[in-house]
Amino acid sequence: MPMQTEHELHRRRRSRNVGLGLVLAGFVVLVFGLTVVKVKQGDMMEAYDHQPRVSELPREDALPAAEEAGE
Repeated sequence: MPMQTEHELHRRRRSRNVGLGLVLAGFVVLVFGLTVVKVKQGDMMEAYDHQPRVSELPREDALPAAEEAGE
């Protein structure tokens, strides 16, 4: 029994699958790279644990100016 030649449909489908696999692999590499960069800059991250963050509070020297604008 002779070997069957590959049909054109299978060739096109395989090329699409390879392309999609490369796009997905690129996305995984991108997300992994962003995660590594974010973890390496750990001292700059602030977690949200239902506590007021110091960086989000208004500065004390700017507080009187804000109160005057509100009146």
